[in-house]
Order: sequence, then C-alpha cells, then structure tokens
Amino acid sequence: MTTSAISAEFLFESKYIEVHDSKMHYIDEGQGDPILFLHGNPTSSYLWRNIIPHVVDKGRCIALDLIGMGKSEKPKLDYTFDDHYKYLSAFVDQLQLDNLLLVLHDWGSGLGFNYAAHHPDKIRGIAFMESIIRPVHWSEFPPGFKMGFKLMRTPGIGWFMVQVMNAFVKQILPQATHRKLTQDEMDVYKAPYPSIRSRKPLRVWPCEIPIDGKPERMHKLVSNFSQKLQESEYPKLLLYAKPGGLITAPAVEWCKNHLKNLTAIYIGDGIHYIQEDHPDKIGDALSEWLDII
Repeated sequence: MTTSAISAEFLFESKYIEVHDSKMHYIDEGQGDPILFLHGNPTSSYLWRNIIPHVVDKGRCIALDLIGMGKSEKPKLDYTFDDHYKYLSAFVDQLQLDNLLLVLHDWGSGLGFNYAAHHPDKIRGIAFMESIIRPVHWSEFPPGFKMGFKLMRTPGIGWFMVQVMNAFVKQILPQATHRKLTQDEMDVYKAPYPSIRSRKPLRVWPCEIPIDGKPERMHKLVSNFSQKLQESEYPKLLLYAKPGGLITAPAVEWCKNHLKNLTAIYIGDGIHYIQEDHPDKIGDALSEWLDII
C-alpha cells in the first residue's frame, strides 16, 4: 500500500474518563457489543485510526490510550505492567464492558491476554497481531533489534536512549514500519513525549519483556496467561506479516499448533507496526472474521 493511500487523520471524537484520579483518553464509535482495541509501545489509539472504520458497523469500537501514553494523563507511577493493568481493568469496569472482543498489539496484547486469563467469562473472542504470546529468548529477536533492546534494558544506557534521545519514537517506530511514516504521522506519535520525564512509560516497557526468564515476575505472569490462552475455547484471529518482529514464522507455527479455534491470516510484508503498513487488509480480515464467529 502506498503512503498516499493511508490517512494520517484521526477522525474520531476524543473522550475522557477519570480512572484512579487521572484522565484516560479514548474513542468510542458504533453500537453493540464492545470491540476493545489495545495499543502498545510507543503508540496510542492513533494506531487504529484506519482499521476501526472497517468494523465500526460490527459493534461498539473503543480504543483507549494506556495511562501515561497518547492523550491520557501521566500520573506519578512506576509504569510497570501492574500499573497499566490496574488502570486498564478499572477502565473496563467503569465503562461496564462485557462480552468483549479484544483487538491486541504489542504490550496491549500482554494486558489483553492477562485480562482474558482473569475474566474468561467476559471474552467472546480475541484478534491479535505482533503480540506477546509466551516468554521469549534472546535468540528469537530479529538481529536488527536484539542489541537495541539489550541496551534499553541496561540501567543508565536505557534511560539515556529512551528518555533523553527518544529512541523508541524516533528510531524504533519508523525502523519497524515498512513504509516511511509521514511527518504528520510522526508528529502525532511524538506529541505525547515532549520531555525527558514524559518518556518514562516508553523506557519501562522494554524492561518488562520476559526474556530468558527475566524479569522473573513477568516470566511467571506471561507464562500463566500463555497457558490460559492455550486452554481457552473462544475464537481467535492471528494476523501476521513477514518477516514480523514478535510474530515471526516460528511463532506463527506455535500459534497454529497450540491455540484452539484459531484463524491465521497472512497480510503481507511487515515488521512490527503492521497497522501502519496494511490497515485495509487488517480491517477487512477483522470484519470478515467478525461475521463468522
């Protein structure tokens, strides 16, 4: 898909809800059973702007900005997985969302899979792409990102790279997208992080990935929701690209071999931020899948 065919505009009304004394930004379009879109690092609800129009007639499409990210407020938190999960769970409770269809990416997948593991009765299906499906090993990282992530997990160096140099937004995001993001698109992604302090959530997320068993608490958490995901019976949709970043060819095979009631669809060339490369293909596949589950 050419850059000109992908809109940079965010044509949705911004809404806010107070969660644990902080405002969280979200969009809420359509009617019916909720379809909850969860983004990861360093993006926001903006990531889903060209996908939601494909499914807005299929249900109530809700996309939030995780606490400290996008247009949501930045309270004084450690911004660990537990902090994000606390705010996400309260968000779902306050909107009284039930019979959820989750659409997940990156750390939004970790949060969504964990929520499903603890609330299976509230889940009617999960669509996921470039997701955290199980603990990983350094050997699974694409060569171009392995060194960068090791450095970001190193005290001092990681702080300088992510919070001072803003590397996750300025380097990793465009490098993990096949097409060249426009200046307007990059401006939206940069806007929430104008200062060193504002970038703390972006720095913490890479340190939370369970790699070779560390950090131990996250290894246990991801192992648990991975097991629950394998045991679950609800419909699942995997959308993957090649070569992929988190969901590479071996991960696709793992999903096909371990996940029940799975539909797997290849959408084209891509690395990690595949919503910026193939929004129409993702939207069409998601729409068609929603018609049959």
